[in-house]
Amino acid sequence: MTAEPRASAFDESHTLRTVTGAYDALAAAGSISPDRAQRAVAHRLDALAAALKEAHLASKKSALGWLFGRKSGSGPSPIRGAYVWGSVGRGKTMLMDLFVGLAEEPKKRRVHFLEFMAEVHERIHAARKAGEKDPVEVVAAAIAAEVRLLCFDEFSVTDIADAMILGRLFGKLFDRGLVLVATSNVAPDDLYRDGLNRGHFMPFVAMLKQRVDVLNLDSPTDYRLEKLGAGDVYLTPLGPETDAAFRARWRDATIAEPSPALLEVKGRKVRVPAAADGAARFSFDDLCVQPLGGLDYQAIVRAYHTVFVEHVPVMDRTRRNDAKRFILLIDTLYDTGTKLVVSAAAEPDGLYTDSSGTEGFEFARCASRLIEMRSDAYLASPRRLDAIRGTPAAADEAIEAAPPPRDAAV
Repeated sequence: MTAEPRASAFDESHTLRTVTGAYDALAAAGSISPDRAQRAVAHRLDALAAALKEAHLASKKSALGWLFGRKSGSGPSPIRGAYVWGSVGRGKTMLMDLFVGLAEEPKKRRVHFLEFMAEVHERIHAARKAGEKDPVEVVAAAIAAEVRLLCFDEFSVTDIADAMILGRLFGKLFDRGLVLVATSNVAPDDLYRDGLNRGHFMPFVAMLKQRVDVLNLDSPTDYRLEKLGAGDVYLTPLGPETDAAFRARWRDATIAEPSPALLEVKGRKVRVPAAADGAARFSFDDLCVQPLGGLDYQAIVRAYHTVFVEHVPVMDRTRRNDAKRFILLIDTLYDTGTKLVVSAAAEPDGLYTDSSGTEGFEFARCASRLIEMRSDAYLASPRRLDAIRGTPAAADEAIEAAPPPRDAAV
């Protein structure tokens, strides 16, 4: 499957070197609805982009340029980042992606918060295993050498292991001149609310507010829900008309030109055929015929708030493995509140034709979830990424233990 070629407003606006200019071009082209609150945040992000550009130019003029702002007591004040928060669907990710694309900082990285923290814990574990006395110091030094501008999507602290390490880690990163931009559904003071030992976490919140401008995107409109109206997210039956409708939904949900991506899962690479603006597009075969498992699906929902799956077939007991993977995929999407757009050969209750046995029972539950995932209530619900902290080993083992279909080996 390839990304749909199209002339987008983003293509026309790439020469506009400000977030506000790119935003206005998208609005003028009808790709987005003009929103005063969004434009105000775009203007604030322009100020940050200008500061980063000035620092980058200074680094070119002098070998000492990179030292400025590295330590809190040396040279000019550190560059303040941005923390953009607001309800779901308000355009936070879209604005951050415009900013990341335009920021003139060669050492920049845009990553989902949970993906970043998973990497941090793996690095700390490796440093401890190597006998380092201060693993956090080692990891912070490595990250600072790789990244100057770090952009988090969906900053949400729910795990005590993350909460207890953020203060030390970011204290060291900020001292080394790291600039942070983040999107979140909650204000900084509400991060890790009601979490265990939250008092130990609050110094990080205080430090964060000293190093970022807190921007509340308080638009009254949920644009994600507006784009994914109920009744249009489950398209059936398969055929040219449904394919065209699916492509139209994909174009509506993305602004930037989609491109392939790779997600790393325990040293392996999961291929994403097309992704843009927090949405990813797959075929059924990409996700359910290939030998993927629960950890792979978890990586996908960490990285993308909306998943498009096309050409879901009707299955029977000869495709038990495919059906089991599809059930696990839907469970992962549903449990985390991830939005789904799908094209399928039949309505949910007609996708599995053998009602006997375990698969028949499990698919009945899957069909019920697919129906609920079309509802206004589900589409308006917030994401629940804390639901993927567990490892679905048992589900993966069940897939591996099932007899492979006659026409393919798993």
